[in-house]
Amino acid sequence: MRDLGVGFGYLMKGQRWVAQHGKQYGWGLLPGLITLVLYAAALVSLALWGIDLVGWATPFADDWSSPWLGLFRGFLTALLFALALLLSVITFTAVTLLIGDPFYESLSEQVDISECGHAPESGLPLWRDLWISARDSLRIVVRALVWGVLLFALGFIPVVGQTVVPVIGFCVTGFFLAEELAAVAMQRRGIELRERLALLRSRKRLAWGFGTPLAVAFLVPFVAVFLMPGAVAGATLMTRDLLGENGSDGDGSDGGGSRTAVGGQDDDAATPRIPRT
Repeated sequence: MRDLGVGFGYLMKGQRWVAQHGKQYGWGLLPGLITLVLYAAALVSLALWGIDLVGWATPFADDWSSPWLGLFRGFLTALLFALALLLSVITFTAVTLLIGDPFYESLSEQVDISECGHAPESGLPLWRDLWISARDSLRIVVRALVWGVLLFALGFIPVVGQTVVPVIGFCVTGFFLAEELAAVAMQRRGIELRERLALLRSRKRLAWGFGTPLAVAFLVPFVAVFLMPGAVAGATLMTRDLLGENGSDGDGSDGGGSRTAVGGQDDDAATPRIPRT
């Protein structure tokens, strides 16, 4: 249970880090604001013309008598908007990270530098980093959607569907959020998606403690925008813990200067700087 508190602590430390680095925080807000505008425009368009879209997709109902035609298409329009809203919540983080990859990578590098004096680099060109990020984000979104469909079906079970299932849903969402955010720092270290998932599964409570509060907060898009920079910073600190770069205690305590990696090896030797090509 201790890891739950440690994970939440990294989330708070990340928010504190960006609060102390105003320039990094300001740049980190831009991708979230861009994503929010795009999503808001799409949802407003759907609200305005959704009924027309449903009418075009259901020509077989044109001859239905009133009120059945209005009720049927109104229900489908509401369902379409609800699904679009759910999809926007699920994909908001992935799209924001994709749009803001250069911003968040720079922010994550600054967190590493503040912790140990240097930042590991992938050594890959920017286009390659963007491609890997987009590919992995799509894989995570697909996994999250599969879980979402399963939990939606379980939601129809009396009592359990209204109590246990929502809690499981937030934990699952929180785990995937933790993976997406930690991917910024882990990708710079050359850690592939399969390895990232294995690392987080080895300390699920740490991922839940970090990601589940974010999953709750991210239900409100405006909140997501303002928390994203700190979430990336916190995920970088959490990544250092998962990889043993914070020292052998693994408690995620604050501190500056050089760190000692697991096994007593100096952190500079454990994670050499590889120039970007």
